[in-house]
Amino acid sequence: MKLLLPLAAALSLAAHAQSLWYDKPAANWNEALPIGNGALGAMIHGGVAKEHIQFNEQTLWTGDEIQMGAYQPFGDLLLDFSGAGESSNYRRELSLDEAVHRVSYTRGGVTFTREAFSSHPAQVMVFRFSADKPGALRGQLRLTDMHDASIRAVGKSISAKGKLGNGLEYQSTVLVRHEGGSVKPDGQALLVDAADSLIVLLAADTSFSNSPARKWRGPHPAKEIEARLKAAAATPYEKLKSEHLADHRELYRRVKIDLGPGRDQFPVPRRLADYRKSPAADPGLDALFYQYGRYLMIASSRPGGLPANLQGIWNKDLKPAWYSGYTTNINIEMNYWLAEPTNLAECHEPYFDWLHNLATVRKKNAQPAIATGKGWIAYSTNNPMGGNSTWGIHRPGSAWMTQHLWTRYEFGGDKDFLKQRAYPALKELVEYWESYLVEGPDGQLITPTGWSPEHGPVKGKDGKIRLKEGDRTPQPGASYDQQIVHDLFTNYIDAATELGIDAAYRDRVIALRAKLLGPKIGKWGQIQEWMQDVDDPNDKHRHVSHLFAVHPGRQIHPVSTPELAKAATVSLNARGDGGTGWSRAWKINFWARLADGDHAHRILRGLLTPQSGGSGGVYPNLFDAHPPFQIDGNFGATAGMTEMLLQSHVRENGIHLIELLPALPAAWESGSVTGLRARGGFEVDLAWRAGKLTKAVLRSPKGGSARVRAMGKTETVTLAPGGTLQLP
Repeated sequence: MKLLLPLAAALSLAAHAQSLWYDKPAANWNEALPIGNGALGAMIHGGVAKEHIQFNEQTLWTGDEIQMGAYQPFGDLLLDFSGAGESSNYRRELSLDEAVHRVSYTRGGVTFTREAFSSHPAQVMVFRFSADKPGALRGQLRLTDMHDASIRAVGKSISAKGKLGNGLEYQSTVLVRHEGGSVKPDGQALLVDAADSLIVLLAADTSFSNSPARKWRGPHPAKEIEARLKAAAATPYEKLKSEHLADHRELYRRVKIDLGPGRDQFPVPRRLADYRKSPAADPGLDALFYQYGRYLMIASSRPGGLPANLQGIWNKDLKPAWYSGYTTNINIEMNYWLAEPTNLAECHEPYFDWLHNLATVRKKNAQPAIATGKGWIAYSTNNPMGGNSTWGIHRPGSAWMTQHLWTRYEFGGDKDFLKQRAYPALKELVEYWESYLVEGPDGQLITPTGWSPEHGPVKGKDGKIRLKEGDRTPQPGASYDQQIVHDLFTNYIDAATELGIDAAYRDRVIALRAKLLGPKIGKWGQIQEWMQDVDDPNDKHRHVSHLFAVHPGRQIHPVSTPELAKAATVSLNARGDGGTGWSRAWKINFWARLADGDHAHRILRGLLTPQSGGSGGVYPNLFDAHPPFQIDGNFGATAGMTEMLLQSHVRENGIHLIELLPALPAAWESGSVTGLRARGGFEVDLAWRAGKLTKAVLRSPKGGSARVRAMGKTETVTLAPGGTLQLP
């Protein structure tokens, strides 16, 4: 081991230059490209004669603390450009490193260019239209609303103001700056004539307040919108852009990844089609998809806002699938698996705030079906205000969601966070499950009303048990429930040990955990989904909930529990490699945790298939398809690819095991990655060639010890605060 300079020089500049590009405009929403600043997002179609920009703002929700409601589209910015003739040299692209969308084309002898970004510092979206000949821009700008807003153009701006049925007030405003020519109001539109360039600023907001104490309402957004636009309009375009780039890159550039050469010379649809035939020819597409997940996280989840919902912040439908809400039996949790290991800890913050608010509402105003004496539980699907769909109670959901609080501490080591936020939340749920567990037929502790999302065994008239989609008949001792409770107890035990408090109760929980019914191996060698050995080896259901103990839990591991790990592979092989997009993403994580990188990559290849008809795959804009679009598959895939390169979930006696390249597939023969985070407060850089680790760098801002496993060998390392080590 020796001191080392950062490994960043091992990565090419191409790692910073990744982009999605296309040689024609988007024909529909699933071909449009997303921009976002955490709260304000847009889908840009990139049309030539007519540009369509559909936009959202994260707080535009119907519903309340009781009724579910749904996440709503805000409106559209429509630009109709005058002129005749065919276009040529067309290109549109989304630069992930810049978070900038560009369009360029030639028409009528004039080359037109556009840039667009959603600025987090300025809290506005910025669109710049220009041409290489003066006076070439002419046409009409319109702002539409998806509800019943009043729309009016005045001067060089258009505003839409309205109110939803739940009393939420909202407003969107477009303000135009121009060089040359003129911009004049015309009813609900702005007319542009002979302009050299246009800068269009768009701001949108609501009266939502992210506080149950304020009953979720704040002032009308008009003054705030006016202030944002006034400040942005007074700022030169290049300064708006440079501030946006600095803000985005501070997060995005923390991780760089190179998995091999990419076919960047081809547009994304061509790359997808060729990749399916020969993925080895384009490992760069894997890296692009990886960084796209991180890009989407930065664009849809920033401190102070709401967490990314089922579609991040991008939605065009008044009645989106599954409300575009927060579903707790996998989806909201999967959204944030990537946050800590891919060095986006700040993006995790909205999730913690939402979880706290949900718990507050549930404990204060619990409906009879989910009332508890201790702790709290919730329904499967929820909105930002604690309201819910009554489709199904998800009893262990609060325990699963709270796992993220412990994960935050494991990666960052913030004792104040552990003491003030994580520990109280863990303890109250442990107390709830202590009161709810019952003794099973063999004397072990079981959950009396278990479930395995989103199906279950039912007994027919012939006495045989069969699986049924959507069945929620209580099943005592279901593996899913048992494994989540085991994980909760383990996290609590470790948290109490870290803080050095509640020793007596910690020991009691250790005893309770020892009595829990654990994973069972069934008659065909599988991990049983149910307490009874009734699993169907032909079941291909998209949920694989009974393998929670593999991921994101830590109860099953190939080294410490080899027989259970083998049984988990039997279950996974029986379920198959297909499924919806998010299901395939979870399976990437499963196979990575089981140290089978080639199988994990096989699932990734299946996910990176153009969506057509059935389930899974991706759309031309690389949005994950359930179908329809669900962002959890994008986030989950990035998390799974990280697990293939670095794992740190195993913890013994307070020391984490950091596994380097634990599931490296043959498809990533040579490559490098910098800036990943491991539990215990470490940052890790890796480089490999011909499938073998050639260099690893560990950094520890706070100092600490870890066991590091690479190439079949394990050694213990200790770093002083700010220390850096090279391995081997």
